[in-house]
Amino acid sequence: MALTSGTKLGPYEIVSPLGAGGMGEVYRSRDRVSNVKWRSRCCRRHFRLTRTGCAVLSKRALATAALNHPNILAVFDIGTIEGSPYVVSELL
Repeated sequence: MALTSGTKLGPYEIVSPLGAGGMGEVYRSRDRVSNVKWRSRCCRRHFRLTRTGCAVLSKRALATAALNHPNILAVFDIGTIEGSPYVVSELL
């Protein structure tokens, strides 16, 4: 997806890229209302073209959101932009 600084993800705004993996790209983002910093992960373009690719990201996010443990990243929001899912979690 290669988002640039200032891109809006629902109520969040991309600040800068943090990294990328085989399935998605990770960005530093902030809540535009509270100004809290978050970590946002978006599905890569070639995974968006397959239903199973983005479904995996959504399933993992929902499974992680159901867990509560100090060693597991907390998931705060799951959404979609241009048909691609994104996950907002705590920034460590």
